[in-house]
Amino acid sequence: MRTETPTSALFSTHRENLATLLKESSIAIVHSNDIYPTNADATLPFKQSNDLFYLTGVAQEETILLLFPDAHDPSDREILFVRETNPTIAIWEGAKLTKAQATERTGIENVQWTSAFHAALDRLIPQTENIYLPTNEHPRADSKVETLNDRFIKECKSQFSLHQYQRLAPLLHKLRAQKSAEEIHFIEKACRITEAGFRRILPRVKNGVGEWEIEAEFIHEFIRSGSKGFAYHPIIAGGGNTCVLHYTANDQPLKDGDLLLMDVAAEYAGWNSDMTRTIPVSGKFTPRQREVYEAVLRVMRFANSILRPGIQLADYQKAIHFRMEKELISLKLFTAEEAAAQPDSKPLVKKYFMHGTSHHLGLDVHDVSPPNEPVAVGMVFTIEPGIYIPEENIGIRLENNYVIGETENLDLMGSIPIEPDDIERLMKA
Repeated sequence: MRTETPTSALFSTHRENLATLLKESSIAIVHSNDIYPTNADATLPFKQSNDLFYLTGVAQEETILLLFPDAHDPSDREILFVRETNPTIAIWEGAKLTKAQATERTGIENVQWTSAFHAALDRLIPQTENIYLPTNEHPRADSKVETLNDRFIKECKSQFSLHQYQRLAPLLHKLRAQKSAEEIHFIEKACRITEAGFRRILPRVKNGVGEWEIEAEFIHEFIRSGSKGFAYHPIIAGGGNTCVLHYTANDQPLKDGDLLLMDVAAEYAGWNSDMTRTIPVSGKFTPRQREVYEAVLRVMRFANSILRPGIQLADYQKAIHFRMEKELISLKLFTAEEAAAQPDSKPLVKKYFMHGTSHHLGLDVHDVSPPNEPVAVGMVFTIEPGIYIPEENIGIRLENNYVIGETENLDLMGSIPIEPDDIERLMKA
């Protein structure tokens, strides 16, 4: 098998945990994502709703999960609806899950065809008081395209207007923020595949090689290692492009004397990793590049020391800014006097470090979490400080993935080379 299959027990546990958070006399309904069109008769590759995947492990379109923990008939407490296959679908697309296969994948005994959903809905909704439905409540979401879940909310409210409607997102955000051992295993597997890609490219980077060639080396290693591919569109940025935070063209040749910033990582079994490394194209850092690099590395290690259970992310970011300010002063990018006179509304540090330091990681690269929730054991975060100096053609960002532990954090990318001496040594190989 290309990829390990998560156990059905994982998804059963996720559903059981969600059921305990629902009010009495409640039903929760989650639809799969749509297949999105591009042009002519083409479509984008299907990507499952991560809420549905978290609860079922099913990565198939036209799938619906119905949870009714208080149902009088025990067989109605969990129902999964999946697309019925036929000979035509089997020939053109490949056979879909059978009912038995869906049960094996999810642990749900009552599996029906999607065509039976509305009849079940009409029968079960009158037995409930509350209807929980999912919405995209990620703070950075830009939801201009209506999803299947969005359309169902309109349909359900129109048909069952006197029920009490509840938000499913806050409950799932709370549950998804803390990872089980099995989930961490898959994130760690994605990290190992990412490491293999990074080690593959180190001796191949040199003057004249295209950013796109480095991208190709990564995807080659990821796919041959069992990943389905990139966790997100990779950033392979040389020279001045290292100062463009979301540079994704990846179409320029590399040049001696420049840096190469790579924000690139693999997914595995649906879970993601997220790595950034910055290396010298020539194989050796200039004194100034190394000076900035080591400043970023010190901030990264400081961040790991304070990203501990109980801290609020807003307080964490303030502490990182204060530490970064000291590093930027030591790099002579501004003076201590200028820092003391800066307005609170426009800190000087943001000229050179303008993004956040950490985000949750899991089924989504920028994974969901409750707002204002303190850091807790079992959460998985990135730590990714950076310093960007366009006038010097220097952009350096470093990023690893960490599991928050009771006594210390576990660095899932601790074996991926990051010390400048190690980088230079491996690039000579």
